Amino acid sequence: MVSILSGLVSGLVATIVMTMFMMALGDDSPPPTASLWAKYVGDEGPESYMMQGMVLHLLYGIGAGVAFAVGVTALGLGVGAGALGTSLLWAVVFALGLTVVGAIFWMRVVLAMEPEPGMVGMFALFHFVYGLVLGAMMTYVPL
Repeated sequence: MVSILSGLVSGLVATIVMTMFMMALGDDSPPPTASLWAKYVGDEGPESYMMQGMVLHLLYGIGAGVAFAVGVTALGLGVGAGALGTSLLWAVVFALGLTVVGAIFWMRVVLAMEPEPGMVGMFALFHFVYGLVLGAMMTYVPL
């Protein structure tokens, strides 16, 4: 069993690590969250809202960590201390689910974007990293 606090902390750390991968391997284009900000809040292009997009992405990642903690506890999936394999498995499955939701719903429906296959691949890689860190944090940082 994991707590909401462990979800908050794990989501934060996983998002920071994922963002480091995005910055190192990405193409320096604005994240989809900057496009979301530009479309619904701002009056300029996404490149003008990089910081807002990154803050929004950080909040999404923290919220996703909490949702994961609540979900695995409610389902009794055995995530947490001493269950590294189980924690990693369910966290990666969850993170790849976030990839599907992000690439299909957020990008295509909400933002009316048609992401390139390479972009979707990188998106999946970054979320895979998020899942690995999330699962490891849930296992080794008992809160």
